[in-house]
Amino acid sequence: MIYLDYAATHPMTPEALAAYAGAAALPGNPASVHAAGQAARERLEEGRARVAAALGVDPRTLTANSGGTEGDNQVLLGTARAWQDAHGRPGHLITTPTEHSAVLAPARALAAQGWAVTFLTPDRFGRYDPAELGASLRGDTALVSIHHANNELGTVQDTAALSAAAAARGVPYHTDAVQAPGVLPLDLGGWGVTFATFSAHKWGGPRGVGFLYLRRGAALAPVTLGGGQEGGLRPGTQDTAGVYAAGVALTHAEARREATHAHLLALRTRFLGAIAAIPGLRVNHPPDGSPKVASVTIPGADGEALLMNLDMQGVCASAGSACSAGTMQPSHVLTATGLSEADARASVRFSFGAATTLAEVDAAAAALVQAAAWSRVG
Repeated sequence: MIYLDYAATHPMTPEALAAYAGAAALPGNPASVHAAGQAARERLEEGRARVAAALGVDPRTLTANSGGTEGDNQVLLGTARAWQDAHGRPGHLITTPTEHSAVLAPARALAAQGWAVTFLTPDRFGRYDPAELGASLRGDTALVSIHHANNELGTVQDTAALSAAAAARGVPYHTDAVQAPGVLPLDLGGWGVTFATFSAHKWGGPRGVGFLYLRRGAALAPVTLGGGQEGGLRPGTQDTAGVYAAGVALTHAEARREATHAHLLALRTRFLGAIAAIPGLRVNHPPDGSPKVASVTIPGADGEALLMNLDMQGVCASAGSACSAGTMQPSHVLTATGLSEADARASVRFSFGAATTLAEVDAAAAALVQAAAWSRVG
């Protein structure tokens, strides 16, 4: 099997697996005051401190949660609740049409509740103009939410400039940075963002664990109620083993980040060269984006058949579209950047990891050439 779906999930690294097993053997609840509980608490906080050190932030600014989806929902819905509590009415949200569904779904839910929602206009690669953002801000804008690195295209935003445009009007800024750690440099303080969301399984940690960065002094209402864990912002017993393993995995990933970036760029360059002869091939990702992602369209191909043919040849990749009830739906990211629905359905995303080899890339490229020939409609 050739696994080229690292943007969906990065397999747990050996270091993370070992860390998880050791921490999972601890019997105590980290909220308990007895010795067993405090041993668990120490491991939990060590994991948080490792993540904070890798991200260059104060551990007290990180809330442990279940991942990017929960974090994105927490930011949008929590900000909306705080705004409405303060103003007694719905406000205004700015986001983009190429966000992950974890942002788009709560944005649509807020729109149904009377919130005004503005979607910025992407260029061909899904990049956004700080000037357009500045012009879109209003007196009642409560939040701007724009991803840092896109999960389908690898497009990297100028987060510092976008965040500065929002800050000039005193508007909080959120970035979904799930795809960045271990591959792209991060500077949450320099960017000036108010909120940032992360998922451990994107950097080789366990699934179901993530972190919300909340800049000191920022206001955010809880959307779940219960105990006092995580400062009351995310009540419930923490996943001690998951947080610790996430910290261990990120420590290793960030230590190797520059080498990983260079390796991924070499892999993608070789892959694109090997498939360049496919008739009509279109490359969707920007050349200066995250080298983790290669998104291509094969016009006239059936996307579902492409994936099935790749799978039969042992290659794990993703469609540029999502499967819903057995029907291939065109990717909202690709259509937002100008592809037709037919071309969006004929798109495939390959995503590489530090463990991917040149031999695997060569084999995957050969498989795609064959799959393209097999999958042409008509």
